[in-house]
Amino acid sequence: MADVRTYALIYVVLLALGTGKFLFFELDQLFTEQMAIAGTVILAIVKSLLIAGYFQHLREEPRSITYLMLTAVFMVFLLTVAAGYSIQ
Repeated sequence: MADVRTYALIYVVLLALGTGKFLFFELDQLFTEQMAIAGTVILAIVKSLLIAGYFQHLREEPRSITYLMLTAVFMVFLLTVAAGYSIQ
């Protein structure tokens, strides 16, 4: 199990990533809307991986659990794409 220092460091990184997502849209003279959306999606993925890895302790689980979680995320992605396709 990770120590308090690791959790505090991850918390600071998550706070910085959240601030970065805010800055993408506030600095509109630097970033276009498409760049801001793409950057926000990338930062959200990084934040999700950090939260799942450290705060949900997936780093310490057997690899089979991690692969099961990745399969579930992929299936949710497929359902989202299918629902978006059927709406059009």
